[in-house]
Amino acid sequence: MTMINVQHLRKTFGTHEVLKDIDFSIDKGEVVCIIGSSGSGKSTLLRCLNLLEIRTSGSIFFGEEEIGGSQKRINEYRAKVGMVFQSFNLFNNMTVLENCMAGSRKVLKRSKDEAHAISIKYLKKVGMAPYINAKPAQLSGGQKQRVAIARALTMEPQVLLFDEPTSALDPEMVGEVLSVIKELAKEGLTMIIVTHEMAFARDVSTRTIFMDQGVIAESDKPERLFTAPRNPRTKEFLSRFMNG
Repeated sequence: MTMINVQHLRKTFGTHEVLKDIDFSIDKGEVVCIIGSSGSGKSTLLRCLNLLEIRTSGSIFFGEEEIGGSQKRINEYRAKVGMVFQSFNLFNNMTVLENCMAGSRKVLKRSKDEAHAISIKYLKKVGMAPYINAKPAQLSGGQKQRVAIARALTMEPQVLLFDEPTSALDPEMVGEVLSVIKELAKEGLTMIIVTHEMAFARDVSTRTIFMDQGVIAESDKPERLFTAPRNPRTKEFLSRFMNG
């Protein structure tokens, strides 16, 4: 079953064309990792999928329905397609628990008790239940990102987008966040992950997309893309990364 389908997506900033005629889809249960150099369009693609950037042209479908329209429809869509940002985007004036409860109360109109129970469930899942009364300023980067993942999960999304979830973390904290994402992958959650962690992309994705200069240069199963890439640009990129 196709969850998201992108057709002829273009995005320009002024005269600079960041995304050029992008076509791809993701099926239920897939974990797609998007790799590529800085400036290749990876994060812009994710931001277009979440409607944080307005596409210049092209179509994005969620199931059978094209996304966009009123703010109400956009909010409903974002409840089904969650996003985890590289900079956490937690509310600094709220506790960990309040951060997790806010969206499900406001958008999904859950009762306080229900929002509380669901938030605790997902904070336990990411190992952050002991910190429910802490403010973000009291947490490490890895802990903040695990709270951000729990917050996204409280919406019980059908698809979860990750925009370089470990790029703002100290190296020793990367593993704790990647292990949470690996667990979600094992449980069959549909995910699109922009990442520069090559070993993670190779081990976790069901399909890896290599983006280069605003186009999808190659898309394949990781065991093929990482060992025998067909596109010379993919080969050059991976040789820099794997040997670097």
